[in-house]
Amino acid sequence: MTSSVFDLFKPGVGPSSSHTMGPMTAAARFVRALGEEGLLARTARVETKLYASLALTGKGHATDRAVILGLAGFEPATLDPDAAEAAAARIRAEGRLPLGGAAPIGFDEPGDIVWAGRERLPQHPNALSFTAFDATGEVLARRVYFSVGGGFVREEAEMRGNAPPDDADLVPHPFESGADMLARAEAAGLSIAELMFENELARRPAAEVEAGLDALFQAMEACIDRGVREHGELPGGLKVKRRASQVHSAIMARVERAISDPLAAMDFVNLWALAVNEENAAGGRVVTAPTNGAAGIVPAVLRFYDRFHGGDAAGRRTFLLTAGAVGALYKRNASISGAEVGCQGEVGVACSMAAAGLTAALGGTNAQIENAAEIAMEHNLGLTCDPIGGLVQIPCIERNAMGAIKAIDASRLALLGDGQHSVSLDKVIATMKRTGEDMNEIYKETSLGGLAAGLSVNRVEC
Repeated sequence: MTSSVFDLFKPGVGPSSSHTMGPMTAAARFVRALGEEGLLARTARVETKLYASLALTGKGHATDRAVILGLAGFEPATLDPDAAEAAAARIRAEGRLPLGGAAPIGFDEPGDIVWAGRERLPQHPNALSFTAFDATGEVLARRVYFSVGGGFVREEAEMRGNAPPDDADLVPHPFESGADMLARAEAAGLSIAELMFENELARRPAAEVEAGLDALFQAMEACIDRGVREHGELPGGLKVKRRASQVHSAIMARVERAISDPLAAMDFVNLWALAVNEENAAGGRVVTAPTNGAAGIVPAVLRFYDRFHGGDAAGRRTFLLTAGAVGALYKRNASISGAEVGCQGEVGVACSMAAAGLTAALGGTNAQIENAAEIAMEHNLGLTCDPIGGLVQIPCIERNAMGAIKAIDASRLALLGDGQHSVSLDKVIATMKRTGEDMNEIYKETSLGGLAAGLSVNRVEC
């Protein structure tokens, strides 16, 4: 299976792809299933049950709000944050939920959204179930969904390991590993970006692929610019102040001195990553890359390429296609879910993707690209996911800035070499997966360990 670049990069809303976008998508999918089965008009009540990570950090990730909006017919790709906020407030105030945007049913939040705490379903820690009842209390339908990272959602029957349906017969260059990707590219005389582009052509016309990539870049740029403009505190109770605007002012105030500062570019990269993840934490529109919690790394490094290396449209497309190819490897062979493997699966994967993309855009060989991706992940192994208060704020926002800088350094190290190295990308992906399996669950998006431990004043009780 070779994921599309548009699966790894997609528009959505914060603060979390797995805990906000996924549950919203699952809720909307459940409502559609009710309609297809002729049960929508008979449904008088829907109960949602959230398990494990979705329950333990769901309040901080606005999972309850996401479920409400999904049941009401909203979906992440098209959601207007302001309209959604008004709708959620109205549903909660009136106790009436327009199921699928149609006739409203009763809604009693304490009874209709069940927080199951540390109860975990065996397939994945991000599980939620929906049960529809008629007016007499009889069960009409029940379905279980899993939010497996990056906004991807699967039903119980679809959970075969962690791999989506195989599309090997659809694309001309299917690859299952980094070694396979390099071998196929060499055999075809293609760069990794060109290989990925030809795979995309099996799904949509060339003009549509190019326009889609350009639109992703523009959406990332808009998110950075929006984040730089905004002020105030982020929601959730930690009283974290937005810093991007202040950082921008500080940089511009010393712009003349920056000319002689060899590390001045780092300040801008930090700024851009902070801006995106502050927008995400505020529930704004972002591009999942490959997750919301790590959404600032690829945009920051892509803008670094564009602004500091005279980037053009062709280079930006090469960046995104290459990053998407690397992200597809992690998606297939490990995980991009912080609840499953820790933050190494989010910030670590985004760092690896960005390092590969930058190396490709700067003219690196396929071997150097693979090396850059490996270096970036090698130095993110074991990274825990321990958000304070269940919010995608501390350490998540600064972690994106650090990840972006690390991606640039990984690319520079790879470009200084000839692509030959001891540890392959496949080896580091396998190691990341095993590390995640061995990691104690309190360090995997539960807010029960690490930085979040002992901060009961900020911990959300579910």
